[in-house]
Amino acid sequence: MNFELGQERRLIREQIRELCADFGDEYWREKNRNHEFAWEFFDTFADDGWCGITIPQEYGGQGYGVQEAALVQQEIARSGAAMAGTSITSHHVFSTAPLVEFGDEEHKRRYLPKIADGDVMVCTGVTEPNAGTDTSSIETVAERDGDEYVVNGQKIWTSKAQEADVIMLLARTAPREESDRFGGLSLFFTEFSKDTDGVDVSEIPKAGRGAADSNEVWFDDVRIPAADRIGEEGDGFSYLLSFANSERISIAANAVGIGQAAVEKAADYAREREVFDSAIGSYQAIQHPLADAWSKLELDELAVRKAAWLYDNDEDAGAAANAAKLRASEDALEACERAMRVHGGMGYAQEYDVERYWRETMINVIAPISNEMVKNYIGQHVLDLPRSY
Repeated sequence: MNFELGQERRLIREQIRELCADFGDEYWREKNRNHEFAWEFFDTFADDGWCGITIPQEYGGQGYGVQEAALVQQEIARSGAAMAGTSITSHHVFSTAPLVEFGDEEHKRRYLPKIADGDVMVCTGVTEPNAGTDTSSIETVAERDGDEYVVNGQKIWTSKAQEADVIMLLARTAPREESDRFGGLSLFFTEFSKDTDGVDVSEIPKAGRGAADSNEVWFDDVRIPAADRIGEEGDGFSYLLSFANSERISIAANAVGIGQAAVEKAADYAREREVFDSAIGSYQAIQHPLADAWSKLELDELAVRKAAWLYDNDEDAGAAANAAKLRASEDALEACERAMRVHGGMGYAQEYDVERYWRETMINVIAPISNEMVKNYIGQHVLDLPRSY
């Protein structure tokens, strides 16, 4: 494994930085403040061909792997877009993976080219209020009726449901049995709109990421084509689980980018701000916390690259992906807090942006799975300790 970025990946990073340069902190600050979806950014991202970065070339994509996709997410976050920017783009990069891997040819032809072109917005419906982390307990039901399924139930934390045209939906197609808790779950990739009969979408007010909505979604006798089921009925959880590691890698990359943005902002401020006739950056009480945060994020970036390399090379990436998610999310949160402290009272002001980074990076600690559950995974599957839950 080469720890240096090759020429092609350096070019990808440069191109994403150029794209994001037109959408700096002021843009995201206003979008978050006004609670506006960042359509201008998404349209530029799509027009430049990045929606299809992990979609195979035969379906109009670029055919890259998680290594390149994670790099894109890191640079978007680092630009000042933070989690708002990566939330708008990540579903196109990662949520299509089960369809690419397990969908039949007709199904893939129906959706992937439009996703790669950025013509449709993708959202994901997996989490439910009563199930939380225990996906085996989801209650949304898809009942077969001829060539269709009839869906009833509720999803929560469905990002971009206000704008979405398609959804990756996990639903129960058979009763839950103790002998096979994860059996009976099926995965669908199908058309979706908040204006569809039987669909009700309600936005969740939240601490950060105002430029990307999160929602509760209710399904009341919503009909979807049976042809939009991915793979075999009842195997949906295994299809979803096979890509969980790529999601953790994505979250880790996001966190690294936000943390780096915070440290850079704080260092810039520390060079310019003078107190007691000296730049505050000359004081070790300012230098040392930032140096410590920088060094941790450097290691986290390498951890992300390792996990992504393992994933792309069909190696077991579970431990590496979970470790990268754990450390990067915690270290980014710490970096953002330290950046706020460096700014003093102005760190609490929106105009300096570090408070926005701080609010948004908290998401990475608790989602898509909490760091406590990540530690449970490492304890059980890496350290061979008894199951703790």
